[in-house]
Amino acid sequence: MTYEEIMTQLILHGGNARGAAYEALDEAEEYNFEKAEKLLEEANDEFLKGHKYQTELIQSDEEAVPSFFMIHAQDHVMTAQAELQLIKRMVEQLKHTERLEKRLEKLEQ
Repeated sequence: MTYEEIMTQLILHGGNARGAAYEALDEAEEYNFEKAEKLLEEANDEFLKGHKYQTELIQSDEEAVPSFFMIHAQDHVMTAQAELQLIKRMVEQLKHTERLEKRLEKLEQ
């Protein structure tokens, strides 16, 4: 795989991971946690695919000279990782919020 193809894969999978993570957050905000969990799994799978290409780049025999393209591609993967971790925590908070709302609703009745 060429340098450019690896960079493209990093951008592709990083973007896919972020997209699925934000879709999961949207579902969680509607308390659709089953769908949110599936989307988080999809996001994690996409991140792992991107990470695989990142590892391939690091282990390649070629001397990888940092370029704007490489920095941009690496940024996609690193941002996806950070946002995925944060969104997972937000989904857990939304689960907690739903439980509290249900308890409050029972108390009000």
